[in-house]
Amino acid sequence: MISGPMQNAATPHQDLYSGLIRLHILHHACEGDIFGLGMIEELGRHGYKLSPGTMYPILHSLEGRGLLVSKEKQEGRRYRRFYRATSAGRKALVAAEEKVRELFGELFEDDPRGRARKRR
Repeated sequence: MISGPMQNAATPHQDLYSGLIRLHILHHACEGDIFGLGMIEELGRHGYKLSPGTMYPILHSLEGRGLLVSKEKQEGRRYRRFYRATSAGRKALVAAEEKVRELFGELFEDDPRGRARKRR
């Protein structure tokens, strides 16, 4: 289950966060190798609560779409699967950044301090 930073009974819209989570994962995978537990912890710092049962299917899905590639590496006595962005993943992130920038501009266009304008 994906939980967002504002999840409670009054905000049952956590499904809206799933694309943001995927973009966040892709962003970090473009910066370097990532692994599931590390991304769960990173996203947790941003207020998202993901279980391994949610994170790993997301990683597998991104890999299946050709946006990530994985490799198993030995760390001490155990093996860990690391993911990194492919060329297609980097291109997808660049395209998504433009869309996010456009949306951000619309959401915050009326307030130069970056606060959302009130919705009617």
